Amino acid sequence: MKKQTQKTKTIALMGILIAIMLLMSFTPIGYFKYGTVSISLLMIPVAIGAVALGPWAGAVLGGVFGITSFAQCFGGDAFGTFLMDINPFATFVMCIVARILAGLCAGLVAAAFRNRKKTLVRLVGYFVTGLSAALFNTLFFMGSLLLFFWNSQTFINAVNEWGFKTENILLFFFAFVGINCVFELIVTCIVTGAIGEALEKASLIAKGTLKPAYVIEKASGVVYKVDDAKEEAKEAAEDAAEVAEEAKETVEEAAEAAAE
Repeated sequence: MKKQTQKTKTIALMGILIAIMLLMSFTPIGYFKYGTVSISLLMIPVAIGAVALGPWAGAVLGGVFGITSFAQCFGGDAFGTFLMDINPFATFVMCIVARILAGLCAGLVAAAFRNRKKTLVRLVGYFVTGLSAALFNTLFFMGSLLLFFWNSQTFINAVNEWGFKTENILLFFFAFVGINCVFELIVTCIVTGAIGEALEKASLIAKGTLKPAYVIEKASGVVYKVDDAKEEAKEAAEDAAEVAEEAKETVEEAAEAAAE
């Protein structure tokens, strides 16, 4: 019953977070746009899912974020549409794969704090997860952008026209992420930390990561059961062979009696 209750809570929380992400994606709540650059708050639900449920939830929610971001590239976002015209596949990777990795990594950070005995350490972990989620998002997104588009002359000419200098790749990186990165880091950190604390009080934080000793103990039990099953099967096979032999002898005796 307890496992079923936790499963129900997990499904409900994932449904709520995905619904919030979809609402944010297609309303001004999720994106603050100025010029060709947009500030996204969609890593907040991703970080909350990573805190509450772990790396798998972070990856799934990161994928949802990526899909909505990729959808914006079909006319909804000027910069995304521009990148789609240059390289659709690279834009897909930059929008979706980078966000999945960001959510997964945020979940791994959250998992490192999850079962700490000290409440303060766990609470700090929620804020750190929010901060890292936004940071991973920026690093993977910008890393993909530079990897796929830095050699495109069309891209270089365009960003020069927008006022960004491209002589130095590091200067371009920091100039391009600029204010939006700092804003995302601060907001995601604060909101994730506050909601993480609330989720823990509501018992919605998944607990009980498997410890090595526990895994070994369970694995050993499974091995023993398999060995027992093999032994029982062997004995059953021997018994069946004896029965078959006796049946054969009975048939032969009956045949001999009939012949006489």
